[in-house]
Amino acid sequence: MDKRNRLIAIGLIGVGCLMIFGKWIGFFSVVALLFLLLGIYRTTSGKVKQGYKLLGIGAVLLLLDHLLLVLGICLISLGAFYVKSKRLQQGKVFMQKQGFSSRFDWDLSPWVMRCLSAWHVLGEADVDLSLAIAEDKETIMLFQGIFGDMDIHLSDDYGVEIEAFVLFGSIEFGSHRDTGMMNRLNWKSANYETSPNKVKFSISYLMGDLDITKP
Repeated sequence: MDKRNRLIAIGLIGVGCLMIFGKWIGFFSVVALLFLLLGIYRTTSGKVKQGYKLLGIGAVLLLLDHLLLVLGICLISLGAFYVKSKRLQQGKVFMQKQGFSSRFDWDLSPWVMRCLSAWHVLGEADVDLSLAIAEDKETIMLFQGIFGDMDIHLSDDYGVEIEAFVLFGSIEFGSHRDTGMMNRLNWKSANYETSPNKVKFSISYLMGDLDITKP
């Protein structure tokens, strides 16, 4: 029954997209839409890696056929990033990065944790809080973009708050995993209010994979 419901949902999404964007859809758009729908189906079925590959192919085909549309989506996302960054980082000294791609390898050796706002089209981050050296008592880290792959390893040394949203993809927290569309996570550690060092993650991607591991 679950498989049947997923197929119905994906079919309704496809029909809705055709109704909304029908006059702009050509051959490449139809093929791209099929890849995107198949990628969503594979992701919701648990075949996450295969689903991401199909979503990527669909996105590239859509980019080739609708460059202005894709650029428009990127500009909207970037504009929203600037507004959100200003609101979250208000009164703080922070580092701001934006670019086509970025990678953060903070799981290999001790690293200094600073307030950060990062936007990218393609992004990957591995964050291990057990190796982090906090520069301030409260750190805010904003990650936002189009495609993202993040792994966060929590630590009892920090009070942690996480606000995450992934439109297409998955969010895994401990033993629980949500896949498909409109995935959201709001969580605060039990020691957040009493911890001398706090860190807040705000994560938002159109397509992404977020894995959070508890200590």
